[in-house]
Amino acid sequence: MYQIVSATVGDIGIGAMSRYSPPKRNRISRPSSPLITASALGVILVLAAMVAWCYYYASLQKANRLTTERLDLKKDGFVIRNQAGVVIFKMAFRSGTLNLDSCSKEGQILTCDKSNAGNINFFIEIVKPKDTVECYRVRWDELEEHRLVEHVMSCSGSHWYGGAETWSQHWPIVVKGHQTPKPFITGDIHSNHQAFGGILERYWLSSNATAIKINDSVPFHLGWDETNRTLWFQARYNDSPYRPDPGNPHHVTLSYRVCVGLDITSIHKYMVRRYFNKPNKVPSEVVFRQPMWSTRALEEVNQERILKYASDIQKNGFNCSHLELYDRFTSGNGEFELDPIKFPNASAMFQKLREDGFQVTLWTHPFVNYNSVNFGVGVERGLFVRVPDSQLPALVRWWNGIAGILDFTNPEARDWYALKLRTLKNKYGVASFKFDAGETSYLPQQFSTFVPLQDPNTFTRRYTEMAIPFNDRAELRSGYQSQNISCFFRIIDRDSLWGYTLGLKSIIPTVLTISILGYQFVLPDIIGGNAYSNLTGLPDRELYIRWLELSAFMPAMQFSLPPWHYDDEVVNIAKKFTALHKSLVAPRVLELAGEVLYTGDPIIRPLWWIATDDEAAYKIDSQFLIGDDLLVAPVLEPGKQERDIYLPAGRWRSYKGEYFDKGPIYLTDYPVDLDEVAYFVWSG
Repeated sequence: MYQIVSATVGDIGIGAMSRYSPPKRNRISRPSSPLITASALGVILVLAAMVAWCYYYASLQKANRLTTERLDLKKDGFVIRNQAGVVIFKMAFRSGTLNLDSCSKEGQILTCDKSNAGNINFFIEIVKPKDTVECYRVRWDELEEHRLVEHVMSCSGSHWYGGAETWSQHWPIVVKGHQTPKPFITGDIHSNHQAFGGILERYWLSSNATAIKINDSVPFHLGWDETNRTLWFQARYNDSPYRPDPGNPHHVTLSYRVCVGLDITSIHKYMVRRYFNKPNKVPSEVVFRQPMWSTRALEEVNQERILKYASDIQKNGFNCSHLELYDRFTSGNGEFELDPIKFPNASAMFQKLREDGFQVTLWTHPFVNYNSVNFGVGVERGLFVRVPDSQLPALVRWWNGIAGILDFTNPEARDWYALKLRTLKNKYGVASFKFDAGETSYLPQQFSTFVPLQDPNTFTRRYTEMAIPFNDRAELRSGYQSQNISCFFRIIDRDSLWGYTLGLKSIIPTVLTISILGYQFVLPDIIGGNAYSNLTGLPDRELYIRWLELSAFMPAMQFSLPPWHYDDEVVNIAKKFTALHKSLVAPRVLELAGEVLYTGDPIIRPLWWIATDDEAAYKIDSQFLIGDDLLVAPVLEPGKQERDIYLPAGRWRSYKGEYFDKGPIYLTDYPVDLDEVAYFVWSG
């Protein structure tokens, strides 16, 4: 038996044991040193595995906290699902990834404060403004200095619409090539094919019933990649015309909203009502009913030629909403008086035109050429956009020379310009003005304005505001957040060509695009195009006729090259379609124009507007609707007197009196004579 001996705390050692000698026993072998090491290592591995599992489980819990009913947020992006659980929207974070350990969820807000590159403020807030719409407010604040933010949206699996006018216009958007993000600013695509157009908005819409709106405060750059079918949304200040807030000069924010609805039409209706301006009145009814006539195509512009042009309009039996004096009527660009040599008695000319029933509008622009009598006035009074840190005007080159550009952020420049226009209007009884140019791309690379422009597109907005006092018949070709200006917005100059690159085929895609962007009072440029690429100066006869027929179904028509320059048949076709425009199209357009003031819905609509679940309708770019019940299918190919036509589901009556009620249906090689446009009326 063991002998029990007394011991104090701490005596469990050699000293305590030395007073006791246990009896001898058979010796038991002790474990070797390698076995002990292996056992200890095993224990360590087990503990490590337990720690790893706990960490993994915690990560799973974190992932679960960053997943909602329809949103999955990952470190490198997020996806949105529809009610059926199908992914309908994908966004990737290209400039950085989230540190999910820094993320949390509180209610309907997911927030993170770290990325792989440093400190950020990131959140996604989920809101349901109505039962049929769910929106996601996304914001990434980059807190590290001089960094950019870039998110990449996938276009695969759906069709996308919106954005801007482009040189080669398609419907839906065709992503071609590879473009690193560039400033999303208004530009003249006729002179620079790589620019964005004169009318643009930070808005895109998908056939998956999703829409994205980039916030106004973002220094927004857009790029794309054809291989991956992606659009790149980038925010940056470095190497950019955008200027940071002086109170926070180094930090960049990319913020936007993604909204999901039941179908493409309903989500667009929601976005327009929520985020777009609306016009406050309908422009002059007579412009919707009667064609306007421009002097652009005249070889010379003078008093004699203009009076003859007006006389020929009447002599050939045409009506006129107004006569537009386009360019070359002043002594110099930047002057506001008719050239006394070209117009020896301008007052008498205007009086004669009024007596013959003509209203007259004049061409104007924001440029004052350096050799104009008004250039010195502008320099002395500080009316021009300036060289940075200087009072000197920043000279720019435009299609009519070298000029200073009026600074419409300066109240004095606005007042001076408006006074010049009012003086012309009152002196000659001018009805209104055609406001040309206004694109941001005409600003110099480095410039200074009276009110600093954080977003250079604000210049376009300020220029379009100059048309407000004359908006009954005014015409603009540029626009940014300008939907409330109740003017006609003209698409950029077309060439006398058949194709998608500023040709006849580009008109429907362009009109549909700017209509989706909220600009409904559309003027589709002059009939036949500008003949810039035609050495004879006269567009192809067939092209002219087909252009005329398409224009008859647009909100307004504009002639410049007159039909009597061809032959009697062309004149008769022109009379037929101006009459059809007045009797059939204009009443419907005017009814829809009144609704625009409240709804913002397009007048010229894509086929998917009434066929939201029809895949074929998403891709139709050569037909359109006026309202919901008039479908138009013009011939847009040379040498054709037939075309394929797609009718969505429903009962349709053709212009020939035929009924089609087994839709959706393709009408293959439907006959359309040279003097016809195929159109169909919804009949229940």
